[in-house]
Amino acid sequence: MAKSISVTGVTFRLPNRAPLFTDLHVSFGALRTGIVGRNGVGKTTLFKLIRGELQPNSGSISVVGTTAVLDQLVHVDEQRTIADVFSVSAELAILKRIAEGIGTESDFSNADWTLETRIATALGRLGLDFPADRRIALMSGGQRTRVGIASLLFSEVDFLLLDEPTNHLDRDGRETVLEFLESWKSGALVISHDREVLELMDSIVELTSLGAKSYGGNWDEYQTLKSQELSAAQRDLAEAEKRSAQLAKVGQEKVERQSRRNRAGKKSAAKGGMPRILIGARKERSELTTADKGREAARFREQASQLLNDARKKIEVIDPFRVELSSTNLHPSKTILQIDDVTFGFDPERPLICNFTMTVTGPERIVISGPNGSGKTTLIDLIAGNLQPWSGSIDRRTEFAILDQTVRFLGPDGTVRENYLRINPTSTENECRAALARFKFRSDAALQDVSTLSGGELLRAGLACVLGGPAPPRLLILDEPTNHLDLESIDTIEAGLKAYDGALVVISHDAAFLKSISITREINLGATAS
Repeated sequence: MAKSISVTGVTFRLPNRAPLFTDLHVSFGALRTGIVGRNGVGKTTLFKLIRGELQPNSGSISVVGTTAVLDQLVHVDEQRTIADVFSVSAELAILKRIAEGIGTESDFSNADWTLETRIATALGRLGLDFPADRRIALMSGGQRTRVGIASLLFSEVDFLLLDEPTNHLDRDGRETVLEFLESWKSGALVISHDREVLELMDSIVELTSLGAKSYGGNWDEYQTLKSQELSAAQRDLAEAEKRSAQLAKVGQEKVERQSRRNRAGKKSAAKGGMPRILIGARKERSELTTADKGREAARFREQASQLLNDARKKIEVIDPFRVELSSTNLHPSKTILQIDDVTFGFDPERPLICNFTMTVTGPERIVISGPNGSGKTTLIDLIAGNLQPWSGSIDRRTEFAILDQTVRFLGPDGTVRENYLRINPTSTENECRAALARFKFRSDAALQDVSTLSGGELLRAGLACVLGGPAPPRLLILDEPTNHLDLESIDTIEAGLKAYDGALVVISHDAAFLKSISITREINLGATAS
Protein backbone atom coordinates (compact mmCIF):
# COMPACT_ATOMS: atom_id res chain seq x y z
CA MET A 1 0.00 0.00 0.00
CA ALA A 2 1.24 3.48 -0.90
CA LYS A 3 2.49 5.51 2.05
CA SER A 4 0.26 8.47 2.80
CA ILE A 5 -1.09 10.86 5.42
CA SER A 6 -4.71 12.00 5.07
CA VAL A 7 -6.49 14.65 7.11
CA THR A 8 -10.22 14.43 6.41
CA GLY A 9 -12.83 16.90 7.66
CA VAL A 10 -10.85 17.70 10.80
CA THR A 11 -12.12 20.27 13.26
CA PHE A 12 -9.92 21.19 16.20
CA ARG A 13 -10.72 23.72 18.90
CA LEU A 14 -8.29 25.45 21.23
CA PRO A 15 -8.73 25.19 25.03
CA ASN A 16 -10.82 28.39 24.94
CA ARG A 17 -13.12 26.60 22.44
CA ALA A 18 -12.10 28.89 19.57
CA PRO A 19 -11.82 26.83 16.34
CA LEU A 20 -8.31 26.51 14.92
CA PHE A 21 -9.31 24.14 12.11
CA THR A 22 -12.82 23.73 10.73
CA ASP A 23 -13.50 20.87 8.29
CA LEU A 24 -9.82 20.72 7.26
CA HIS A 25 -8.94 18.49 4.31
CA VAL A 26 -5.34 17.88 3.20
CA SER A 27 -3.31 14.85 2.13
CA PHE A 28 0.39 14.08 1.77
CA GLY A 29 2.15 11.47 -0.33
CA ALA A 30 5.75 10.28 -0.37
CA LEU A 31 7.07 13.72 -1.37
CA ARG A 32 8.94 16.51 0.35
CA THR A 33 6.22 19.00 1.27
CA GLY A 34 6.78 22.45 2.77
CA ILE A 35 4.12 23.66 5.21
CA VAL A 36 3.79 27.45 5.19
CA GLY A 37 1.41 29.92 6.80
CA ARG A 38 1.30 32.72 9.32
CA ASN A 39 2.30 32.10 12.93
CA GLY A 40 -0.70 30.94 14.93
CA VAL A 41 -2.50 29.39 11.96
CA GLY A 42 -1.91 25.87 13.32
CA LYS A 43 1.12 24.37 11.56
CA THR A 44 2.67 22.79 14.67
CA THR A 45 -0.78 21.72 15.91
CA LEU A 46 -1.29 19.89 12.61
CA PHE A 47 1.92 17.93 13.28
CA LYS A 48 0.71 17.02 16.76
CA LEU A 49 -2.59 15.81 15.34
CA ILE A 50 -0.78 13.67 12.76
CA ARG A 51 1.47 12.23 15.48
CA GLY A 52 -1.52 11.48 17.71
CA GLU A 53 -0.31 13.84 20.46
CA LEU A 54 -3.61 15.73 20.07
CA GLN A 55 -7.04 14.43 19.08
CA PRO A 56 -9.40 16.29 16.70
CA ASN A 57 -12.86 17.32 17.87
CA SER A 58 -14.23 15.78 14.69
CA GLY A 59 -12.97 14.29 11.45
CA SER A 60 -10.25 11.68 10.98
CA ILE A 61 -6.51 11.38 10.37
CA SER A 62 -5.06 8.36 8.58
CA VAL A 63 -1.32 7.62 8.57
CA VAL A 64 -0.19 4.77 6.33
CA GLY A 65 3.47 4.36 7.22
CA THR A 66 5.80 5.34 10.04
CA THR A 67 6.74 8.86 11.15
CA ALA A 68 9.63 10.46 13.01
CA VAL A 69 10.42 13.97 14.26
CA LEU A 70 13.85 15.63 13.97
CA ASP A 71 15.24 16.20 17.44
CA GLN A 72 16.47 19.81 17.73
CA LEU A 73 19.66 19.33 19.73
CA VAL A 74 20.32 22.96 20.64
CA HIS A 75 19.95 22.98 24.41
CA VAL A 76 20.60 19.47 25.72
CA ASP A 77 21.02 17.67 29.01
CA GLU A 78 24.70 17.35 29.91
CA GLN A 79 24.42 13.58 30.21
CA ARG A 80 22.50 12.92 26.99
CA THR A 81 24.34 10.67 24.53
CA ILE A 82 24.08 9.61 20.90
CA ALA A 83 22.42 6.41 22.10
CA ASP A 84 19.73 8.50 23.80
CA VAL A 85 19.07 10.42 20.59
CA PHE A 86 18.81 7.13 18.68
CA SER A 87 16.53 5.76 21.47
CA VAL A 88 18.67 2.61 21.80
CA SER A 89 20.24 3.06 25.24
CA ALA A 90 18.48 0.00 26.70
CA GLU A 91 19.40 -2.17 23.70
CA LEU A 92 23.07 -1.12 23.87
CA ALA A 93 23.09 -1.84 27.60
CA ILE A 94 22.13 -5.43 26.77
CA LEU A 95 25.09 -5.78 24.39
CA LYS A 96 27.41 -4.22 26.97
CA ARG A 97 26.35 -6.71 29.67
CA ILE A 98 26.94 -9.60 27.27
CA ALA A 99 30.39 -8.24 26.33
CA GLU A 100 31.29 -7.95 30.02
CA GLY A 101 30.24 -11.56 30.65
CA ILE A 102 27.28 -10.70 32.87
CA GLY A 103 24.51 -11.08 30.32
CA THR A 104 21.40 -13.01 31.31
CA GLU A 105 19.46 -15.55 29.28
CA SER A 106 16.94 -12.81 28.57
CA ASP A 107 19.75 -10.52 27.36
CA PHE A 108 20.92 -13.13 24.82
CA SER A 109 17.35 -13.64 23.68
CA ASN A 110 16.73 -9.88 23.16
CA ALA A 111 20.15 -8.87 21.82
CA ASP A 112 20.26 -7.02 18.50
CA TRP A 113 23.63 -8.11 17.15
CA THR A 114 23.56 -5.69 14.19
CA LEU A 115 22.71 -2.62 16.27
CA GLU A 116 26.19 -1.16 16.71
CA THR A 117 26.99 -1.60 13.04
CA ARG A 118 23.75 0.10 11.97
CA ILE A 119 24.39 3.05 14.32
CA ALA A 120 27.94 3.45 12.98
CA THR A 121 26.64 3.27 9.39
CA ALA A 122 24.03 5.98 10.00
CA LEU A 123 26.61 8.26 11.68
CA GLY A 124 29.12 7.56 8.92
CA ARG A 125 26.67 8.74 6.25
CA LEU A 126 26.79 12.15 7.97
CA GLY A 127 30.58 12.15 8.26
CA LEU A 128 30.63 11.30 11.99
CA ASP A 129 32.87 8.77 13.72
CA PHE A 130 31.69 8.88 17.35
CA PRO A 131 30.94 6.05 19.78
CA ALA A 132 27.30 5.71 20.79
CA ASP A 133 28.09 6.83 24.36
CA ARG A 134 29.50 10.17 23.19
CA ARG A 135 27.79 13.06 25.03
CA ILE A 136 25.90 15.53 22.81
CA ALA A 137 26.95 18.51 24.97
CA LEU A 138 30.57 17.98 23.87
CA MET A 139 29.71 18.45 20.18
CA SER A 140 29.51 21.53 17.97
CA GLY A 141 26.17 22.76 16.66
CA GLY A 142 26.81 21.24 13.25
CA GLN A 143 27.76 17.88 14.76
CA ARG A 144 24.62 17.85 16.88
CA THR A 145 22.50 18.49 13.81
CA ARG A 146 24.23 15.61 12.02
CA VAL A 147 23.51 13.29 14.95
CA GLY A 148 19.82 14.23 14.84
CA ILE A 149 19.66 13.56 11.11
CA ALA A 150 21.60 10.30 11.48
CA SER A 151 18.97 9.14 13.97
CA LEU A 152 16.31 9.69 11.28
CA LEU A 153 18.33 7.64 8.78
CA PHE A 154 18.73 4.95 11.42
CA SER A 155 14.99 4.73 12.08
CA GLU A 156 14.21 4.24 8.35
CA VAL A 157 10.80 5.91 8.59
CA ASP A 158 8.35 6.65 5.78
CA PHE A 159 7.63 10.26 6.79
CA LEU A 160 9.79 12.88 8.46
CA LEU A 161 8.05 15.68 10.38
CA LEU A 162 10.43 18.63 10.63
CA ASP A 163 9.35 21.78 12.48
CA GLU A 164 11.63 24.74 11.60
CA PRO A 165 14.66 22.43 11.19
CA THR A 166 17.16 25.24 10.53
CA ASN A 167 16.25 27.50 13.47
CA HIS A 168 19.18 28.24 15.83
CA LEU A 169 21.64 26.55 13.47
CA ASP A 170 24.85 28.10 12.21
CA ARG A 171 25.75 27.94 8.53
CA ASP A 172 27.39 24.54 8.93
CA GLY A 173 24.29 23.10 10.57
CA ARG A 174 22.02 24.67 7.95
CA GLU A 175 24.09 23.22 5.12
CA THR A 176 23.81 19.79 6.74
CA VAL A 177 20.01 20.02 6.85
CA LEU A 178 19.85 21.28 3.26
CA GLU A 179 22.07 18.46 1.99
CA PHE A 180 20.02 15.90 3.89
CA LEU A 181 16.69 17.16 2.54
CA GLU A 182 18.06 17.33 -0.99
CA SER A 183 18.96 13.64 -0.85
CA TRP A 184 15.85 12.42 1.04
CA LYS A 185 13.69 10.22 -1.22
CA SER A 186 10.78 9.35 1.08
CA GLY A 187 8.02 11.53 2.51
CA ALA A 188 8.79 14.67 4.49
CA LEU A 189 6.54 17.34 5.98
CA VAL A 190 8.61 20.44 6.69
CA ILE A 191 7.32 23.51 8.54
CA SER A 192 9.71 26.28 7.61
CA HIS A 193 10.12 29.98 6.90
CA ASP A 194 13.58 29.28 5.47
CA ARG A 195 13.38 29.94 1.74
CA GLU A 196 16.48 27.82 1.07
CA VAL A 197 14.69 24.85 2.64
CA LEU A 198 11.47 25.56 0.76
CA GLU A 199 13.37 25.67 -2.55
CA LEU A 200 14.12 21.94 -2.04
CA MET A 201 10.48 20.92 -1.64
CA ASP A 202 8.44 18.97 -4.20
CA SER A 203 5.23 20.72 -3.16
CA ILE A 204 4.01 23.46 -0.84
CA VAL A 205 0.90 23.32 1.37
CA GLU A 206 -0.31 26.70 2.59
CA LEU A 207 -2.38 26.85 5.77
CA THR A 208 -4.61 29.93 6.11
CA SER A 209 -7.78 30.84 7.96
CA LEU A 210 -9.61 29.46 4.91
CA GLY A 211 -8.09 25.97 5.23
CA ALA A 212 -5.27 24.16 3.41
CA LYS A 213 -4.31 24.44 -0.24
CA SER A 214 -1.66 22.43 -2.08
CA TYR A 215 0.67 23.83 -4.74
CA GLY A 216 2.91 21.63 -6.86
CA GLY A 217 6.57 22.58 -7.04
CA ASN A 218 9.07 24.36 -4.81
CA TRP A 219 9.06 27.85 -3.28
CA ASP A 220 9.69 29.73 -6.53
CA GLU A 221 6.92 27.83 -8.30
CA TYR A 222 4.58 28.38 -5.35
CA GLN A 223 5.23 32.13 -5.46
CA THR A 224 4.45 32.21 -9.20
CA LEU A 225 1.21 30.24 -8.75
CA LYS A 226 0.24 32.30 -5.71
CA SER A 227 0.80 35.53 -7.62
CA GLN A 228 -1.41 34.31 -10.46
CA GLU A 229 -4.06 33.20 -8.00
CA LEU A 230 -3.96 36.54 -6.21
CA SER A 231 -4.36 38.43 -9.48
CA ALA A 232 -7.33 36.27 -10.53
CA ALA A 233 -8.99 36.60 -7.12
CA GLN A 234 -8.50 40.37 -7.14
CA ARG A 235 -10.09 40.57 -10.59
CA ASP A 236 -13.02 38.47 -9.36
CA LEU A 237 -13.38 40.69 -6.29
CA ALA A 238 -13.30 43.86 -8.40
CA GLU A 239 -15.96 42.41 -10.73
CA ALA A 240 -18.07 41.34 -7.75
CA GLU A 241 -17.82 44.82 -6.24
CA LYS A 242 -18.87 46.34 -9.58
CA ARG A 243 -21.82 43.94 -9.94
CA SER A 244 -22.77 44.50 -6.32
CA ALA A 245 -22.90 48.26 -6.86
CA GLN A 246 -25.04 47.76 -9.97
CA LEU A 247 -27.52 45.52 -8.13
CA ALA A 248 -27.74 47.94 -5.23
CA LYS A 249 -28.35 50.82 -7.67
CA VAL A 250 -31.11 48.92 -9.51
CA GLY A 251 -32.84 48.05 -6.26
CA GLN A 252 -32.64 51.63 -5.02
CA GLU A 253 -33.97 53.00 -8.34
CA LYS A 254 -37.00 50.70 -8.17
CA VAL A 255 -37.83 51.95 -4.67
CA GLU A 256 -37.35 55.59 -5.71
CA ARG A 257 -39.57 55.21 -8.81
CA GLN A 258 -42.35 53.71 -6.72
CA SER A 259 -41.96 56.51 -4.20
CA ARG A 260 -42.38 59.09 -7.01
CA ARG A 261 -45.54 57.32 -8.22
CA ASN A 262 -46.91 57.37 -4.71
CA ARG A 263 -46.30 61.10 -4.37
CA ALA A 264 -47.93 61.77 -7.74
CA GLY A 265 -50.97 59.74 -6.71
CA LYS A 266 -51.32 61.68 -3.48
CA LYS A 267 -51.23 64.98 -5.38
CA SER A 268 -53.91 63.78 -7.80
CA ALA A 269 -56.16 62.68 -4.94
CA ALA A 270 -55.66 65.98 -3.16
CA LYS A 271 -57.08 67.90 -6.16
CA GLY A 272 -60.43 66.28 -5.57
CA GLY A 273 -62.89 64.70 -7.96
CA MET A 274 -62.02 61.15 -6.90
CA PRO A 275 -64.45 59.13 -4.78
CA ARG A 276 -63.18 58.38 -1.25
CA ILE A 277 -63.45 54.61 -1.84
CA LEU A 278 -61.14 54.84 -4.90
CA ILE A 279 -58.65 56.94 -2.95
CA GLY A 280 -58.52 54.25 -0.23
CA ALA A 281 -58.08 51.45 -2.77
CA ARG A 282 -55.27 53.32 -4.57
CA LYS A 283 -53.53 53.98 -1.24
CA GLU A 284 -53.73 50.30 -0.33
CA ARG A 285 -52.29 49.27 -3.73
CA SER A 286 -49.55 51.87 -3.35
CA GLU A 287 -48.56 50.56 0.06
CA LEU A 288 -48.49 46.97 -1.25
CA THR A 289 -46.39 47.98 -4.26
CA THR A 290 -43.97 49.95 -2.06
CA ALA A 291 -43.57 46.93 0.21
CA ASP A 292 -42.96 44.70 -2.82
CA LYS A 293 -40.33 47.08 -4.17
CA GLY A 294 -38.70 47.21 -0.75
CA ARG A 295 -38.52 43.42 -0.63
CA GLU A 296 -37.16 43.35 -4.19
CA ALA A 297 -34.48 45.89 -3.25
CA ALA A 298 -33.59 43.77 -0.22
CA ARG A 299 -33.18 40.74 -2.51
CA PHE A 300 -30.86 42.75 -4.75
CA ARG A 301 -28.80 43.79 -1.70
CA GLU A 302 -28.63 40.17 -0.55
CA GLN A 303 -27.48 39.06 -4.03
CA ALA A 304 -24.83 41.79 -4.01
CA SER A 305 -23.63 40.76 -0.56
CA GLN A 306 -23.44 37.09 -1.61
CA LEU A 307 -21.38 37.97 -4.69
CA LEU A 308 -18.87 39.84 -2.54
CA ASN A 309 -18.72 37.10 0.06
CA ASP A 310 -18.10 34.42 -2.59
CA ALA A 311 -15.29 36.48 -4.12
CA ARG A 312 -13.66 37.20 -0.74
CA LYS A 313 -13.81 33.53 0.32
CA LYS A 314 -11.45 32.63 -2.51
CA ILE A 315 -8.53 34.39 -0.91
CA GLU A 316 -7.11 35.52 2.38
CA VAL A 317 -6.26 39.12 1.54
CA ILE A 318 -2.99 40.40 3.04
CA ASP A 319 -1.96 43.97 2.34
CA PRO A 320 1.72 44.20 1.32
CA PHE A 321 3.78 46.21 3.77
CA ARG A 322 5.41 49.40 2.52
CA VAL A 323 6.96 52.09 4.69
CA GLU A 324 8.70 55.43 4.26
CA LEU A 325 11.22 56.53 6.89
CA SER A 326 12.98 59.73 7.78
CA SER A 327 16.56 59.89 6.54
CA THR A 328 19.47 59.34 8.90
CA ASN A 329 21.51 61.80 6.78
CA LEU A 330 24.52 59.53 7.17
CA HIS A 331 27.40 60.71 4.96
CA PRO A 332 29.01 57.89 2.90
CA SER A 333 32.51 58.69 4.19
CA LYS A 334 31.66 59.09 7.89
CA THR A 335 33.14 56.46 10.21
CA ILE A 336 30.49 55.59 12.81
CA LEU A 337 32.06 52.60 14.58
CA GLN A 338 35.73 51.78 15.13
CA ILE A 339 36.82 48.59 16.92
CA ASP A 340 40.58 48.26 17.39
CA ASP A 341 42.43 45.11 18.46
CA VAL A 342 39.72 43.94 20.90
CA THR A 343 40.18 40.78 22.93
CA PHE A 344 37.53 39.33 25.25
CA GLY A 345 36.37 36.03 26.72
CA PHE A 346 34.69 34.40 29.68
CA ASP A 347 37.57 32.05 30.51
CA PRO A 348 40.89 33.86 31.29
CA GLU A 349 42.76 31.02 29.60
CA ARG A 350 40.66 30.98 26.41
CA PRO A 351 39.69 34.31 24.80
CA LEU A 352 36.54 34.08 22.71
CA ILE A 353 37.34 37.14 20.57
CA CYS A 354 41.00 37.80 19.94
CA ASN A 355 42.65 40.91 18.44
CA PHE A 356 39.46 41.82 16.58
CA THR A 357 39.32 44.97 14.44
CA MET A 358 36.36 46.36 12.50
CA THR A 359 35.43 49.70 10.96
CA VAL A 360 31.93 50.74 9.84
CA THR A 361 31.90 53.65 7.40
CA GLY A 362 28.77 55.24 5.96
CA PRO A 363 25.61 53.21 5.24
CA GLU A 364 27.37 49.85 4.97
CA ARG A 365 25.37 46.66 5.39
CA ILE A 366 27.54 44.11 7.15
CA VAL A 367 26.82 40.51 8.15
CA ILE A 368 28.76 38.99 11.07
CA SER A 369 29.17 35.28 10.34
CA GLY A 370 30.81 32.32 12.02
CA PRO A 371 29.80 29.04 13.66
CA ASN A 372 27.69 28.95 16.81
CA GLY A 373 29.90 29.73 19.79
CA SER A 374 32.31 31.91 17.82
CA GLY A 375 31.29 35.04 19.74
CA LYS A 376 28.85 36.85 17.43
CA THR A 377 26.34 37.83 20.13
CA THR A 378 29.23 38.59 22.51
CA LEU A 379 30.56 41.05 19.94
CA ILE A 380 27.19 42.83 19.93
CA ASP A 381 27.26 43.07 23.72
CA LEU A 382 30.74 44.59 23.49
CA ILE A 383 29.54 47.17 20.94
CA ALA A 384 26.56 48.00 23.15
CA GLY A 385 28.79 48.46 26.19
CA ASN A 386 27.15 45.60 28.09
CA LEU A 387 30.59 43.96 28.25
CA GLN A 388 34.03 45.57 28.50
CA PRO A 389 36.94 44.21 26.42
CA TRP A 390 40.03 42.81 28.14
CA SER A 391 42.13 44.89 25.76
CA GLY A 392 41.66 47.13 22.74
CA SER A 393 39.11 49.86 22.22
CA ILE A 394 35.59 50.43 20.86
CA ASP A 395 34.80 53.93 19.59
CA ARG A 396 31.07 54.50 19.05
CA ARG A 397 30.76 57.70 17.03
CA THR A 398 27.02 57.80 16.50
CA GLU A 399 23.73 56.82 18.11
CA PHE A 400 22.76 53.17 17.58
CA ALA A 401 20.01 50.65 18.37
CA ILE A 402 20.15 46.90 18.83
CA LEU A 403 17.26 44.58 17.96
CA ASP A 404 17.56 41.00 19.12
CA GLN A 405 14.90 38.28 18.83
CA THR A 406 13.20 39.43 22.05
CA VAL A 407 13.58 43.19 21.37
CA ARG A 408 14.78 43.73 24.94
CA PHE A 409 14.66 47.54 24.81
CA LEU A 410 10.86 47.49 24.65
CA GLY A 411 9.29 47.56 28.11
CA PRO A 412 6.96 44.53 28.31
CA ASP A 413 4.69 46.24 30.84
CA GLY A 414 4.00 49.20 28.53
CA THR A 415 1.97 49.61 25.35
CA VAL A 416 3.46 50.08 21.90
CA ARG A 417 2.50 53.77 22.08
CA GLU A 418 4.09 54.24 25.52
CA ASN A 419 7.32 52.63 24.34
CA TYR A 420 7.44 54.83 21.25
CA LEU A 421 7.03 58.01 23.30
CA ARG A 422 9.68 56.84 25.78
CA ILE A 423 12.19 56.19 22.97
CA ASN A 424 11.19 59.33 21.05
CA PRO A 425 10.51 61.84 23.87
CA THR A 426 10.30 64.89 21.58
CA SER A 427 7.53 63.42 19.41
CA THR A 428 3.98 64.73 19.70
CA GLU A 429 0.97 62.44 20.05
CA ASN A 430 0.11 62.99 16.37
CA GLU A 431 3.66 62.19 15.28
CA CYS A 432 3.63 59.07 17.45
CA ARG A 433 0.34 57.82 16.00
CA ALA A 434 1.45 58.55 12.44
CA ALA A 435 4.76 56.71 12.92
CA LEU A 436 3.09 53.66 14.46
CA ALA A 437 0.42 53.61 11.75
CA ARG A 438 3.17 53.38 9.12
CA PHE A 439 4.19 50.10 10.78
CA LYS A 440 0.55 48.84 10.87
CA PHE A 441 -0.11 49.76 14.52
CA ARG A 442 -3.25 51.80 13.87
CA SER A 443 -5.82 53.01 16.42
CA ASP A 444 -6.26 50.44 19.22
CA ALA A 445 -3.39 48.30 17.86
CA ALA A 446 -1.02 50.98 19.19
CA LEU A 447 -2.48 50.46 22.66
CA GLN A 448 -1.59 46.75 22.84
CA ASP A 449 0.70 45.71 25.69
CA VAL A 450 4.11 44.68 24.36
CA SER A 451 3.90 41.47 26.41
CA THR A 452 0.92 40.31 24.30
CA LEU A 453 2.61 40.71 20.90
CA SER A 454 3.62 37.80 18.68
CA GLY A 455 7.24 37.45 17.54
CA GLY A 456 6.57 39.20 14.24
CA GLU A 457 4.53 41.97 15.90
CA LEU A 458 7.26 42.45 18.52
CA LEU A 459 10.00 42.99 15.94
CA ARG A 460 7.72 45.27 13.92
CA ALA A 461 7.02 47.29 17.08
CA GLY A 462 10.76 47.54 17.73
CA LEU A 463 11.38 48.81 14.23
CA ALA A 464 8.51 51.31 14.57
CA CYS A 465 9.87 52.69 17.83
CA VAL A 466 13.47 52.91 16.60
CA LEU A 467 13.13 53.75 12.91
CA GLY A 468 9.73 55.46 12.81
CA GLY A 469 10.81 58.58 14.71
CA PRO A 470 11.93 61.89 13.22
CA ALA A 471 15.63 61.03 13.66
CA PRO A 472 16.38 57.30 13.22
CA PRO A 473 19.73 56.08 14.61
CA ARG A 474 22.53 55.95 12.08
CA LEU A 475 23.52 52.41 13.11
CA LEU A 476 21.13 49.50 13.55
CA ILE A 477 22.36 46.13 14.86
CA LEU A 478 20.23 42.99 14.39
CA ASP A 479 20.79 39.63 16.09
CA GLU A 480 19.10 36.73 14.21
CA PRO A 481 15.98 38.82 13.46
CA THR A 482 14.16 36.19 11.36
CA ASN A 483 14.25 33.28 13.83
CA HIS A 484 10.71 32.04 14.64
CA LEU A 485 9.08 34.54 12.25
CA ASP A 486 6.60 33.48 9.57
CA LEU A 487 7.14 34.49 5.96
CA GLU A 488 4.71 37.40 6.13
CA SER A 489 6.56 38.83 9.15
CA ILE A 490 9.91 38.40 7.40
CA ASP A 491 8.56 40.31 4.39
CA THR A 492 7.54 43.12 6.76
CA ILE A 493 10.97 43.28 8.40
CA GLU A 494 12.70 43.26 5.01
CA ALA A 495 10.49 46.13 3.79
CA GLY A 496 11.37 48.20 6.87
CA LEU A 497 15.10 47.57 6.47
CA LYS A 498 15.02 48.37 2.74
CA ALA A 499 13.55 51.79 3.59
CA TYR A 500 16.28 52.47 6.18
CA ASP A 501 19.29 54.45 4.86
CA GLY A 502 21.63 54.06 7.84
CA ALA A 503 24.28 51.41 8.53
CA LEU A 504 23.33 47.82 9.35
CA VAL A 505 25.31 45.20 11.24
CA VAL A 506 23.47 41.87 11.12
CA ILE A 507 23.94 38.43 12.63
CA SER A 508 21.99 35.96 10.51
CA HIS A 509 22.39 32.59 8.81
CA ASP A 510 19.36 33.23 6.57
CA ALA A 511 20.89 33.64 3.11
CA ALA A 512 17.63 34.73 1.44
CA PHE A 513 17.09 37.43 4.09
CA LEU A 514 20.66 38.71 3.72
CA LYS A 515 20.28 38.89 -0.05
CA SER A 516 16.97 40.75 0.26
CA ILE A 517 18.43 43.50 2.49
CA SER A 518 21.46 43.93 0.19
CA ILE A 519 24.38 42.99 2.46
CA THR A 520 27.58 44.61 1.16
CA ARG A 521 30.26 43.01 3.36
CA GLU A 522 30.80 39.86 5.42
CA ILE A 523 32.99 39.62 8.51
CA ASN A 524 33.69 36.06 9.64
CA LEU A 525 34.68 35.73 13.30
CA GLY A 526 36.63 32.65 12.35
CA ALA A 527 38.95 34.83 10.26
CA THR A 528 40.81 38.12 10.67
CA ALA A 529 38.32 41.00 10.34
CA SER A 530 39.02 44.54 9.26
